[in-house]
Amino acid sequence: MTSFVVTFSKQYKNMTEGADPIIDSWSLMGSPTPVLSIAGCYLLFVLHLGPRWMQNRKPIELKPALIFYNAAQVVCSTVLCVQPFFFGGVSHMFSVSCHASDALNKDLRLTLWKCTWWYLVLKLVELLDTVFFVLRKKQNQVSFLHVYHHTIMAVFTWGYLKYLPGTQGAFLGFVNSFVHIVMYTYYLIAALGPRYHKYLWWKKYMTTLQLTQFGIMLVYLFLIITFQCSVPRSLSFFFVINVTIFLFLFWNFYRKAYGRGLKKEE
Repeated sequence: MTSFVVTFSKQYKNMTEGADPIIDSWSLMGSPTPVLSIAGCYLLFVLHLGPRWMQNRKPIELKPALIFYNAAQVVCSTVLCVQPFFFGGVSHMFSVSCHASDALNKDLRLTLWKCTWWYLVLKLVELLDTVFFVLRKKQNQVSFLHVYHHTIMAVFTWGYLKYLPGTQGAFLGFVNSFVHIVMYTYYLIAALGPRYHKYLWWKKYMTTLQLTQFGIMLVYLFLIITFQCSVPRSLSFFFVINVTIFLFLFWNFYRKAYGRGLKKEE
């Protein structure tokens, strides 16, 4: 038992030492405990405690909160999406993706890291999506796809910034932030009430955009691997595996949600 505790303590100490002391000094980045605790509490609430607590209660009216939340998400995603244009544009961001982050100048490297940290904060805030579903008694929307996507994005973004803050993730974050502008705009309109639902005819196309996002990401990652860029190949392959899982899960959702409708249209 003592040897196990010692081994665990050593491994935990190793996990607290990231790629750069600057990143380690930021909030949430000192050790994996805060992010893992948040993820654990999230899973416990949305899968067990929340549904049980709401079982004999009426759905909670959250319209003002949802309007504010979705509007804030649109603004924050927009800010993250336009950040690349302040340090050289998307084309420049793509070109530096083939280099390890330590090959960049200090200011650019720090800017990319800060953007990634704010991206992490946004991924953690997005866990509220599921919490709102539970409080509104829309448990049918708490699917495996939804929960897996939110959990893995939060935990992996932390691990990426902590241990392997390479530049190839910047382009992926840019694409994802753009898609989230569209997605949370949809949710914002939906939160405004039934009178605005006539403007939500494009839900199917939003899902198509999400699928397109994963396709673009895969092409980008395969280019990085093909050109043998000086970035961690293990990270690139992990990206490929995870994006492929997302693509499969979203395609399965699209097929179930719109498959019948498409057949009728044909």
